[in-house]
Amino acid sequence: MKRTIRTTVVTVGALIAALGLPAGAAHADPTPRIDLRVLVVSDGGPSTDAIAAELAAAGTPYTEVDLTQSDRTVIDAGFLADTVDGRPRAKFQAVVLPNDNPFPAGSAEMAALAAYERTYDIPQVDAYTYARPEAGLQYPVLGGYAGSLDGKQAQVTAAGKSGPFGYLDGAVPFEDNDTAVGESYAYLSKPVAGADFTPYVEAAIPGQSGKGTLVGEYRHDGRRELVVTFVYNRYQQQFRLLARGIVEWMTSGVHLGASRNYFSVHVDDVFAADDRWNSTLNCTPGDVDCTDPDVTPDPIRMTAADVDHAVAWQDSKNFTLDFAYNGAGSVDHRADNNGVDALADRLIARRGEFRWINHTYSHPFLGCVQDVSVVPWKCATNADGSTRWMSRNDISDEIAINRVWGLVAGLPLKNDELVTGEHSGMKVLPQQPEDNPNLAPALDDNDIAWLGSDNSREPVQRPVGTATTVPRYPMNVFYNAGRAAEQVDEYNWIYTSRAQGGSGICEDNPDTTTCLPAPLDTATGYADHIVPLETRIALGHVLSNDPKPHFIHQSNLAEDRIAYPVLDGVLDGYAALFTEDTPVVNPRMRDIGTELKRRADWQAALRAGDVTAHRIGTTVRVDAPAGLAVTATLPTGTTLNGTAFGEAYAGAVSGWVPSTGTPLAFTLPAPSAAPAADDTTEAAPATRPAPRTRVPAGVTDPRTRAAAGITEPVGHTADG
Repeated sequence: MKRTIRTTVVTVGALIAALGLPAGAAHADPTPRIDLRVLVVSDGGPSTDAIAAELAAAGTPYTEVDLTQSDRTVIDAGFLADTVDGRPRAKFQAVVLPNDNPFPAGSAEMAALAAYERTYDIPQVDAYTYARPEAGLQYPVLGGYAGSLDGKQAQVTAAGKSGPFGYLDGAVPFEDNDTAVGESYAYLSKPVAGADFTPYVEAAIPGQSGKGTLVGEYRHDGRRELVVTFVYNRYQQQFRLLARGIVEWMTSGVHLGASRNYFSVHVDDVFAADDRWNSTLNCTPGDVDCTDPDVTPDPIRMTAADVDHAVAWQDSKNFTLDFAYNGAGSVDHRADNNGVDALADRLIARRGEFRWINHTYSHPFLGCVQDVSVVPWKCATNADGSTRWMSRNDISDEIAINRVWGLVAGLPLKNDELVTGEHSGMKVLPQQPEDNPNLAPALDDNDIAWLGSDNSREPVQRPVGTATTVPRYPMNVFYNAGRAAEQVDEYNWIYTSRAQGGSGICEDNPDTTTCLPAPLDTATGYADHIVPLETRIALGHVLSNDPKPHFIHQSNLAEDRIAYPVLDGVLDGYAALFTEDTPVVNPRMRDIGTELKRRADWQAALRAGDVTAHRIGTTVRVDAPAGLAVTATLPTGTTLNGTAFGEAYAGAVSGWVPSTGTPLAFTLPAPSAAPAADDTTEAAPATRPAPRTRVPAGVTDPRTRAAAGITEPVGHTADG
C-alpha cells in the first residue's frame, strides 16, 4: 500500500494552543525540549512489566503510572508538558500503554495523551493489544488467527530490518518450554485497507498461505503507534529478541542507558583435578561430605589433547575462555609422575590463547575451619565457643604463591582478579553466615580489586574490604562429571523423588523448577534434556543485557567434554539470530566488575533524581554529578565536544562518559532530508471518529467478542 506522508513540524501556535499558554510565553525558537524519560502506563500485566524491566536493565529513566492503584497520578496536560525558560517542554520522549487505549470511553486522560503525542510527535507503544481497526488491523476473524504461537517462528520483515529490528537476522522463534502450558497467545491479522500500517514482524497464519502481523507501526491522526499483538513476559526469548528494537523505535535511537549481549565463561580448577561422582554412594569421594573409607577418589583431569581441542574450539567460535588456575595441581602432578606434566606443558605453551584468573594455589576452603566429623560439615570452634577461621597469613599466602607460580609460568595475568576455591572466605549458608573476617585484609594485602562470587548465593555486587565482588552464574554442568552418563546419574539423584531413587531434594523444595517427573535415560538424557535446558537458561542471560560470567570446571572440558554442547548451543543459537554488527560481547572479569559497578552507581543516581537529560533538535544535554559515569545510546555519527562518541553496536553507538559536573552536550547527526509531500498527504482530523466498528456476525470466541466490541472490556474504545 502507498504510505502517506504527514508533516511533523510543530508550529509555535500549535504548541501554545496545546499547552493553553498566553502568546507572550512563546520562545523565539519554536523547537521544543524533549526530556529523555519514558512514561510507562501499566495495568499490572506482564507486557508493560517486561518493557519497564528492559528500560530498567539498560538504565533508561522512566516514570510508571499504575492504573490499578486508586491513588495514582492523573494523566493530564500539566503532567505531560510545561515550559522551561519560555520553551515548550515535553516531559516524556515516549509513552508505553498496556494496549491501544486502556481507559474508559470518553476518557480525558486518553484525550490528553493523544493531544500530547500529536503535538510533540511522541511515539506510543501498545504493549499488547487486540488486532482491531482502532489499532490499524483487521479483526482476526476476517482471515486472521487468534491462538497459541508456542513453538512457531516469526520473521522480521524487510521494513523491520531496515528499521528498528535491523540487528536481527530475521528469525524470531517463539518458545515452547512445556507442551502442557500455553505460553504465547497472539492475534495475527492484516492491516485494514487504506491504513498507514507497516508490519515489522510477521508470522504465518495457521492453515493459510499468508502472514499476519505481530509487531507493526500504525500512523494515524498525526500520531505513531507501535502495535504489538502477542502477549509476553520479560523472560521469554521472543520478547528478549525484540526488546531492543521496541526501545529504539520509541526513543528514535536517542536515550540514556545502553544494552549489549554478553557471554563470558570461567573454567575453574585448571591444572588441578576434580573428584568424580560415585553413582553407588550418590556422593563424591574426596568431598568433605563423602567419607567412605573403602572408596578412593577418582580424579578427572584435562589432557594435552583437551587443551588443543579448547584452542581449536575457541578459534572456530571467535571466543575466549577464562581459565581460573591452581598452580599446586601441576606441582603435585609432577611430584607424582617423575616431574612430568604434559597438561601443564601444553597449557603453558598455549597460554596466550586463554585469559587467566588466580584461583588460589591449592584450592583450600578459606572460610572457617571445617569440622567434617559430621554431615553436613560445620564450623569448628575454639575453646571459648568462637569460630575458628583460616588466618590472614594463610589466605594471603594462597593468593600470593599462586600469583608467583603463574608469573613464573608466563601466564598473562591481571593481578587484581581472584576467584577463591568454592567462593570460600565469603559467607555460605547455613554453616557460615558471615565472611571470614581475615578475608578482606588478605585481599587488601594482595591488591585484589575483583573477587568472584556465586550468583546463586549472592546475586548483588558488594564490597569485601577494598575488593568488589563479581557474581558468577553456576552452569548446571557438574564439576564432578567428565562423562555424560555421570552427569545424568547425578542429575537424576538431585532432581527426582525418593520413590524414584532420588534424593528427594525437590520434594523438600517444591519451588525448584528443574525437578524431573521421572529419571532421565543415562544414555540420552544429557543431550535430550540437560543440554537444551542449560542452553536456554544461559542464552536467556545473554539476551538480558547481563554481563555476569558463567562458570564451569576443567573436568567439563575433559573426557566426554560435556561443556561444549551447551556452549555451542548458546553461541550457535545466538549467531543464528543476530547480525554481525551485534556480536556477543566477551569481557574478562575485571571489565565485568567495572561494568556492574558503573551500572549500580548509575541506577543509584537515577533513583536519587541526580540525572536529567533532554533533547532540543540535534543537541542532547545530560546533567549529572561530577565523577558519575554517564551512559547513553545515540545514532551513529554522534559527537561529544567534537569527538566521535561511543562504540558501534547493533546499528547505534553507546558507551560510558565520565561527568565532570558540567553538562555533557552531545551533537546528533543531522537528520536526512524528508521526502517532499505529495497529493496523498493527509491532514490529521480534529477529532477521532466516534462510531465503534462492530464485530462480524458469527464470532463466538469470548476473547474475540470482548476485544472486538460485543462485550468490550473497559479501556477498549474508539476514543483517544
